[in-house]
Amino acid sequence: MAPHPPETRQAGTQDTAGTHDAAPDVLGPGWTARTLLLRPDAEGEVVATLVRRDAVGPPTRRAVLYVHGFVDYFFQTHLGDAWAEQGYDFYALDLRKYGRSLRPWQTPNYVTDLRDHLEELDAAARIVRERDGHDVLVVLGHSTGGLLASLWAHAERGRGLIDAVVLNSPWFELNRSWVYRGPVTRAVDVVGRVAPQLVVGRLGSDYGRSLHRESGGAWDFDLTWKPHQGFPVRAGWLRTVRRAHRRIAQGLEIDVPVLVCCSTASGPYDRWHPDLGTTDSVLGVEDMVARAPGLGSDVTVVQIPDGVHDLALSGPVARQRFFDEMFAWTAECVRRGPAQLNRQ
Repeated sequence: MAPHPPETRQAGTQDTAGTHDAAPDVLGPGWTARTLLLRPDAEGEVVATLVRRDAVGPPTRRAVLYVHGFVDYFFQTHLGDAWAEQGYDFYALDLRKYGRSLRPWQTPNYVTDLRDHLEELDAAARIVRERDGHDVLVVLGHSTGGLLASLWAHAERGRGLIDAVVLNSPWFELNRSWVYRGPVTRAVDVVGRVAPQLVVGRLGSDYGRSLHRESGGAWDFDLTWKPHQGFPVRAGWLRTVRRAHRRIAQGLEIDVPVLVCCSTASGPYDRWHPDLGTTDSVLGVEDMVARAPGLGSDVTVVQIPDGVHDLALSGPVARQRFFDEMFAWTAECVRRGPAQLNRQ
């Protein structure tokens, strides 16, 4: 049977999520978290978590929704503060089986179909749009979250749910040689179907160590939710990711403006090196630049000198350059108005 395209929803994924009331978040005062109740899977109960920065100042009708990457969760409070200074209410989604949403009985960060995540993305957007009454929604996706945000925006085209998409070092291609991109990918497509839980790899630990304060970096994050050694890469998960990469390569039809930001240079992903703090040492920036024009009809690419994989965690100069570029682009989109944003 031919596979469904990644943007196609599974039956029953819309309008199924209930929620718990918002409660104080682990980030402390000024932050709340709301649990989104999702359809159970083979491992049992499934939830996602919508984190919100408490609004300060006059009400705003603009919002941004952040989607994290693999072996990740939302902890970048300075990112939320920066968006708030621009007049946006800030939300972040911890996807199912990640971070705040991970339950003890679950396989961390694991799905066999990326379309499963459309359920929590839709649920989060409904809260932002309908319950909280925002007129403008910008989606900000990092790494694997950038891949998901792209597929989601393509699936939502014509509905006016999303107004703009910002991608922070999106994962559009496997950062490996042609052997892995070709023969190994074909093998994983078979193995991932018959033995989806088989461990086929693991992320390197050097990038994470370079970020964390305990190992000389500038940032604090929970090493239970974002461990340096990562979580195992399983065949079923890699299979659905590689199918999504193929969909990106074929081209999407996102009908709102898209900004793709990445570093100007990549570094080795498999060892410590002196440029870890000034390069993307997880993914290949050339793949992001090459795939970006195929996302839609209105795509802007900006490369940030000395940026790291998560541009929001770069050194001060590169981080500010990323923020300046992102906010200037977003302000121009909003200035053009909803008719232009939604392409209707």
